[in-house]
Amino acid sequence: MNGQAVEETAGGGGGAGEGGTEGGSPTDGGSPTEAEAEAGTGTGTGRDAILRAARRAFAFRPYAEVTLRGIAADAGVSASLIVKHFSTKERLFNTVADFGPAADQLFAAPLDGLGRHLVLTMVRSRREQQGDPLLRVVFALGNDDERVLLRERFDEQITRRLTALLTGPERALRAELIVGLLLGLGVTLSLHREGANTRATPEHLAAVYGPALQQLISA
Repeated sequence: MNGQAVEETAGGGGGAGEGGTEGGSPTDGGSPTEAEAEAGTGTGTGRDAILRAARRAFAFRPYAEVTLRGIAADAGVSASLIVKHFSTKERLFNTVADFGPAADQLFAAPLDGLGRHLVLTMVRSRREQQGDPLLRVVFALGNDDERVLLRERFDEQITRRLTALLTGPERALRAELIVGLLLGLGVTLSLHREGANTRATPEHLAAVYGPALQQLISA
């Protein structure tokens, strides 16, 4: 799998470059402000472009190699705009690593209709915001501390939160399988960016794909 598959997670473009204003490692502390936690809630702004570029950069390169100047070049903005919105690279990473807003949107439905809602939310996010709310974790498979942190936050904010919502037996196993189906949907839509799915409405995709999720939710 390569960078093209994650293009719709963070938008098109290249990687990080050299130079720029940097912060410390995110594992040293520092949490995003309330405004910074609103990652991916709008479209068409410089902040959104920065977040898309940052998700791509942190997914594919070690934290130490990512620079604000490189992210700025990829996003088509100035490095000073990144500083204005996020202050430091550390805070920018912590915003990228925050899956809480995505979880709020994904799980905002009763359990008896959650499967359909999950698909609708995923598809609409990709089409309206040009970003997949979850897929960046697939590319954070390295062993450096920052990628481990990204996976840990995903597990805490997505998988374990879903586990707590479910009822019945084997909740943790079912939650992991549901999350796997959601990630698989994101990968499939990225691989087939000009395929049949582009001609299907979100409602139709939810009708076709949602029952598999709902079966695990209601088990």
